[in-house]
Amino acid sequence: MVTAALGLLLVPAERAEARKYPVPLDVFGLGTPRPRAAVHAARIPLPKPRPAEAPKALEGALEGTPDEAPPEAEGKPSDQPSADKPAEAASPPKKQASACRLALTEEIAIAPSIPDIRGPGGCGGEDLVRLEAIVLPDKRKVTVKPAAILRCTMASAIADWVRKDMVPLAASLGSPISDLDNFDSFECRGRNRVAGAMLSEHGKANAIDIRAIKLANGQSIGLTDRAISREVRERVLHSVCARFSTVLGPGSDWYHEDHIHLDLAQRRNDYRICQWNVWDPLPQVAPLLPAERPEEAPPREVAAKPEAREGADDEAAERSSPPEDKPAPKQKAQSSKSATNKPAANKPVTKKRR
Repeated sequence: MVTAALGLLLVPAERAEARKYPVPLDVFGLGTPRPRAAVHAARIPLPKPRPAEAPKALEGALEGTPDEAPPEAEGKPSDQPSADKPAEAASPPKKQASACRLALTEEIAIAPSIPDIRGPGGCGGEDLVRLEAIVLPDKRKVTVKPAAILRCTMASAIADWVRKDMVPLAASLGSPISDLDNFDSFECRGRNRVAGAMLSEHGKANAIDIRAIKLANGQSIGLTDRAISREVRERVLHSVCARFSTVLGPGSDWYHEDHIHLDLAQRRNDYRICQWNVWDPLPQVAPLLPAERPEEAPPREVAAKPEAREGADDEAAERSSPPEDKPAPKQKAQSSKSATNKPAANKPVTKKRR
């Protein structure tokens, strides 16, 4: 009895001990897998200690201490990604400056470059500048009001026109140029602002509209003002038509009656358009109201009294009537005599019989 009880007690203990180690599954029916042999870790040799005479900068780089960096790398940002600085996309290569951009220096014009514009329908362009002022040979500045957004080639053409043609014109008028009145430059639109029309040169940043040139003495030379001398306007006409491929002004269409359109449009066989009628000055019109009476003028005549007016009428009647003793005119006498000799109109005329 005692041995049987001990056997019963030992069986659950062995089962509990076996639960600690799960039996591997025999998927392929190969039986119980064999136990693996114990793996002994191989000992990796460490590198030799660094010599004492080695430079400290290299020592920090080899041992992985970022506190010390080579002298040539100090102050320069690292391009390699790190834990604090994630990897970034490579920046595109810098665009090289055009020949026009290199030639348009600050000695010619104040025209900083601006990014390329990519608008709808082909609007915009490349190599754009913001023309703020034109520097004259004597270092004076002609301010462009407001600043014009143009292609570099168009801005350079405007600067040359002002420096070489408008400066002598202003000198003949007795005052230097101060401002250039910019009516319109870059604008993404069709020609003449008509919906659905062909893209204007303004939409390509290749055109500018100018209304006037202002002088330092305050005088404004309106390019379409008929009060300005015809000779001055004709000089401007010849200068712009020689420099720009398109010139539109009064007479071209009713869109350009108050300003001048200039652009550098490229056409087949270098075809040019110069449509600007320089109208004659307007005729002088008399004022609607009479001028004021000067103080030194004599006083106006005072109206006469009724009695004096009646006497004046009698005197005028006597002067107009002929004298009594004067015979009647001959014409009246003849007319009366002829009237007596004529037969009566109603009395029949009888003929005597022989």
